[in-house]
Amino acid sequence: MFGDLMGNMEEKKEQMQATLAALEMTEQAGDGAVKIKFNGLREILDISLDLNKVDTTDSEELEDILLVAFNNVQNKVAEVEESENKKMLKDILPSGLGGLGNMFG
Repeated sequence: MFGDLMGNMEEKKEQMQATLAALEMTEQAGDGAVKIKFNGLREILDISLDLNKVDTTDSEELEDILLVAFNNVQNKVAEVEESENKKMLKDILPSGLGGLGNMFG
């Protein structure tokens, strides 16, 4: 029984990783001065700067905008990971566990 559960869990984990890798999102900061495209594995796929919306001579301003954008990326990915983990746990748990299945969302 537990062998099947562990095998199923490994399979579900691999599926979740594939789902996260395929997921692409974009985050922006500084009214669109910085746009970051990333996937659910926290990999940055692209960064673009709109030089009309940021003073390139003010490195502190650009650094602040980049920090905001990267932190927003981390928060979005954490939310997606949490959602995917809940789905995975619901799929793995055997049916008939009563209220335990509702503990995960």
